[in-house]
Amino acid sequence: MQTTSSIKRNYEFRRLYASGKSAGTSHIVLYAKRNRQGKSQLGITVSTKVGKAVIRNRVRRRLREIYRLYEGEICPGFDLVIVARVKSPTASYAQLERDFLRLRDKLGLGL
Repeated sequence: MQTTSSIKRNYEFRRLYASGKSAGTSHIVLYAKRNRQGKSQLGITVSTKVGKAVIRNRVRRRLREIYRLYEGEICPGFDLVIVARVKSPTASYAQLERDFLRLRDKLGLGL
């Protein structure tokens, strides 16, 4: 299993938003950019528009678990940011998983 570190600094998020490739569905948006470190980094953002803290944390946990399950199938050396949209709390886990896999393939991140 690969080790993925977290993106926590604001300038790292802004760099991906500005110069990374992106693709989206009605539930999530995925930003990706190759890095020079050889290992992947993941950031997850859930706006307060999505809901209260309990709901935002549930969405965040679901997205983190989906990434963890498919981490081995993603090319190493990418910075990824997953942005949850307002519709994400109403989506089932299976729908979020399907959306993530569709976006991964659309951006060409699969092995």
